[in-house]
Amino acid sequence: MDDLDVDPGPGAPHGLRIPAAELVEQFTHASGPGGQGVNTADSKVQLSWDLATTAALDEIQRARVLEQLAPRLAGTVLILSAEEHRSQRRNRTAARERLAAVLRAALAPPRPRRPTRPTRGSQRRRLESKRQRAQTKQNRRPPRPE
Repeated sequence: MDDLDVDPGPGAPHGLRIPAAELVEQFTHASGPGGQGVNTADSKVQLSWDLATTAALDEIQRARVLEQLAPRLAGTVLILSAEEHRSQRRNRTAARERLAAVLRAALAPPRPRRPTRPTRGSQRRRLESKRQRAQTKQNRRPPRPE
């Protein structure tokens, strides 16, 4: 197994090289097509990569990736699986491509929000709710003696 090269992009202007020693692959039976070999061939690939101990990322990149991928992580380990192909070799390639795509997306800095003006409808609804709230509070007051 070779090192995984991630193409340059936002957040990684020179690209990344993940050493093969940091990637852990496990193989299991895959569901789906495969004919007679589906029960004997371990074609499903689970690719694991520990983000906390990797030498491929600097500290800024590591913090951004850990924050962006937090819902997908098991501790600090990112686990991806591929079982869409019948051959183990093609599933290994698919899992590595998926890891590169996920990593590129996580490294990209967030786009700043472009400020927009409130719509006429939202302004009208806000003012109407303020009027209703003021009327509710007005109705709670005791009547004035006249």
